[in-house]
Amino acid sequence: MFVVRPVRESDLDHLLALSELTLFGLTTLPRDAELLASRIRESVQSFALVETAQPRGQPYLLVLEEAATGRVVGTSGVVSKVGGFEPFYAYRIEMSIQESLMLKIRKEIPILHLVAEHNGPSEIGSLFLHPDYRETGMGRLLSLSRFLLMAEFPRLFDHDVLAELRGVINDQGQSPFWDAVGKHFFELDFPKADYLSIVNKEFIGDLMPVHPIYIPLLPREAQAVIGQVHEKTLPARKLLESEGFQFDQMIDIFEAGPMLHCQRDSIRTVRESRRAKLGEIVAEVDSQASWLIGNTRPEFRAMQASLDFHKGHVILTQATADLLQLGPGADVRYVTPKAAP
Repeated sequence: MFVVRPVRESDLDHLLALSELTLFGLTTLPRDAELLASRIRESVQSFALVETAQPRGQPYLLVLEEAATGRVVGTSGVVSKVGGFEPFYAYRIEMSIQESLMLKIRKEIPILHLVAEHNGPSEIGSLFLHPDYRETGMGRLLSLSRFLLMAEFPRLFDHDVLAELRGVINDQGQSPFWDAVGKHFFELDFPKADYLSIVNKEFIGDLMPVHPIYIPLLPREAQAVIGQVHEKTLPARKLLESEGFQFDQMIDIFEAGPMLHCQRDSIRTVRESRRAKLGEIVAEVDSQASWLIGNTRPEFRAMQASLDFHKGHVILTQATADLLQLGPGADVRYVTPKAAP
């Protein structure tokens, strides 16, 4: 059995091991012990203030734990708000109209316009699952657990939610879009620039071109990857789209990966999740249907398991109740893990 829970400082070695398995472009799981330890501490502090916090950029990092071994095999997270002290940068795809009455020519030319967001939405990210545990439904659990957290503590998050998806990067860390645009201004290869963006984004504002970039002037290889995701990110994109996220013509400034948006309360998991009291705890439940189930405490936990209902109360197995740290009479939040067809 597996449970999603807030990260702990004792998880550092597990997360460092996971970071060694990541590809380029996953900046939220850096291969840097000191930086990763700092990320963990920030998340621990954020969860400690769940009952009183307002969205000011706090990170909430979750991990997937294999209950039998205590091994951490995945991560996911959400930042309560982007922007603020460090702007959040993106390119917006816009259309520039060029017209000549004399030649009777009217052209719509796509351009990239740099945007610096100082008061932005919440951002989900940090999604990574150990390769040995893929194709098991655990990736869905990791992803949707963030939305169960939002449903239970909506005031911690902005009304708009952003998902920045990894763009097209090869196994050597090369990005066609970066080579065509960013490399000319930063004189850095993509992995180095990507890493520096974790530490301090100030260099972006100093060197990034502020004038519009005409997409047709870029090499075809760069044009082809604008708004596209890495092949291993396709399942994550499809899952988010099934939850209500949409591409709204915003892309990452480094590798041109798409940014998807959805209103927090319109996310399917948030919208359809329900609260109920935990009634009976039993050895086994009759239903075989799988649900995404979470507790409602600051010590947030979530898992995928079966449950039953009786007179408006939820019935859980002892194993499920134990992993969620729930007793009779406690509040439970639950939702189906997949949208209705």
